[in-house]
Amino acid sequence: MKPSGSTYWVVIVSLFFAYLLAIVPLPDWALNWRPQWVLLFVFYWTMALPYRVGLGLSWTAGLLLDVLEGSVLGLNALVLLTVAYVSLSLHQRLRMYTPVQQSGVVLLACLLALGMGQWLRVINGESVPVDAGYLFAAITSAAIWPALFSLLRGLRRGFILSLIHISEPTRQAEIS
Repeated sequence: MKPSGSTYWVVIVSLFFAYLLAIVPLPDWALNWRPQWVLLFVFYWTMALPYRVGLGLSWTAGLLLDVLEGSVLGLNALVLLTVAYVSLSLHQRLRMYTPVQQSGVVLLACLLALGMGQWLRVINGESVPVDAGYLFAAITSAAIWPALFSLLRGLRRGFILSLIHISEPTRQAEIS
């Protein structure tokens, strides 16, 4: 009862929604507090569907985020690739944690991603760190993780179940 390849559309549409949230204009005081939406969605999908969503999708998602943000091509791709690797290597353990416990891992993954991204920007000469305010995004990302996890899990389960129920009549017709 595996769902067909159309489950990729759920992942793609949800990533599109993450991109929209990532580029929504915010006031200057809230820019450092913006959650890492694309990172959170990639983290969830690599943890939930590790055999369907992997390093290739995270690399592609990072390249698209580079284009949307206007940053150096490959910067966000490398960061998302690293986070996806962590998620893929720990996906069996992460599934056993509660969403609140998972938010601690998300906090560490976001700190890693933000620090790595800032380091790559400094090496490239793109920016000079003034303070550690850019790390506030990790706190908000970890704070919204339990709600986002529940939302995406409900979406994934509902879509997969609807695919199975749609395919049941055709399966019954094949049997009779």
